[in-house]
Amino acid sequence: MNSPPPIEVRGLRKIFRQTTTGQAVVAIDRLDLDISPREVVAIVGQTGCGKSTFFDLMIGLEAPTEGSLRIGDKSPHFDFDDFRGRIATVFQQDRLLPWRSALDNARLPLELIGLPESEQRERALTWLERLGLGNFTNAYPHELSGGMRQRVTIALATVCRPDFIIADEPTTALDVVVQKEVLSMIRDIQQEIGSSLLFVTHDLAVHANLCDRLGVMYAGRLVEEGPAADLLRSPRHPYTAHLVTSLPRIGDATPRPSLSGTPPNLADPPSGCRFHPRCPLAMDICRREVPTMQTTGTAHRVACFAAQ
Repeated sequence: MNSPPPIEVRGLRKIFRQTTTGQAVVAIDRLDLDISPREVVAIVGQTGCGKSTFFDLMIGLEAPTEGSLRIGDKSPHFDFDDFRGRIATVFQQDRLLPWRSALDNARLPLELIGLPESEQRERALTWLERLGLGNFTNAYPHELSGGMRQRVTIALATVCRPDFIIADEPTTALDVVVQKEVLSMIRDIQQEIGSSLLFVTHDLAVHANLCDRLGVMYAGRLVEEGPAADLLRSPRHPYTAHLVTSLPRIGDATPRPSLSGTPPNLADPPSGCRFHPRCPLAMDICRREVPTMQTTGTAHRVACFAAQ
């Protein structure tokens, strides 16, 4: 089995312009990230922090304003045809074609890469059976439950055995029991085919135990990144510490304090560290200068003057 290529993101920046005012909105600001072959990484953060923009950049739907994104020695923004069948996406809501059966949906990527129809059907059928849908191959999306539709989506995303899988909030619309089943299924498939996997999510608790590494975003910037167990056990950034502290624990009825203030307007962000208006550890330097990512432990990075 060939190893998937490493993924390297350097200085990634994405700026949008408001249509009415022309004002710049910096949705992603100077993001650096590496994903090793066969590694599982999650990028977490609240709504509006830039996760979805990062997702669009990773799959080539948006081009970066500045910086670079390389998968191996190529960029999906300029070499899209080279990545056909090699990059797969699992969306937060299924994107199944309603006029196609589960089998015909699952074989669509094989159709796009030009396999003969008989081979398409055979491979798609095998993959649906692998995902527990052997009795539902002729069913249409409206005849399937939400969990079943998400399984078909996983089949559609992975039937080509891609090098790189990106999952954007893949369990948002599912109940907690089905969430666990679907996430475990994605991880099992990833390990079986040996691909790299990136989760983009707001739910730290759901994805943390499936990942090798976690990255935390706030207001368009990556503020902390490191091994999942290390980051959960010993968060360095005040925002990460708040997220970890707010996680519910069985048998613990202690009230969880909320974070004061609101996320900044990305069209007019605060100077310095974007978290400083809400940070209990803020210092004068936090208001003046932007903290850079510094290594504080083995493969653990944080952008925070107080932590450094």
